[in-house]
Amino acid sequence: MINAIDTVLYTGKSHTTGGRDGASRSSDGRLDIKLSPIGSSGSGTNPEQLLAAGWSACFIGAMGKAAAAMKVTLPASVAVDAEVDLGKTEDAFFLQARLNVSLPGLNPAVARAVVDDAHQRCPYSKALSGNIEVTINALTS
Repeated sequence: MINAIDTVLYTGKSHTTGGRDGASRSSDGRLDIKLSPIGSSGSGTNPEQLLAAGWSACFIGAMGKAAAAMKVTLPASVAVDAEVDLGKTEDAFFLQARLNVSLPGLNPAVARAVVDDAHQRCPYSKALSGNIEVTINALTS
């Protein structure tokens, strides 16, 4: 079931040319990047890196909301290392991903609860869960 949006809060717009060996620019000009195919010596980034960056940033925001609801203070050094794999099975391409969430000093059970709640809140997690293999690790040391 697709959830309909009642109120659009923001629309990210970009114009991309050349595919994986091209360029992408946002409508406001704040993002202006070269793209390079994975494994190439090109100077640009790739869609997998962009997804990892966007998802990890959003996930930290979702953890803030989850922690506030639980009356938990997140450590100042909270971080997410996102890994997005592009893979192949026979002739079809697929993604899989891991989020390694660093919550140093937090009780492991509390950290797991915050991460699980954030995964339910984060729009990127909602879009990807059930569609690709996702592993989320809560690291407290």
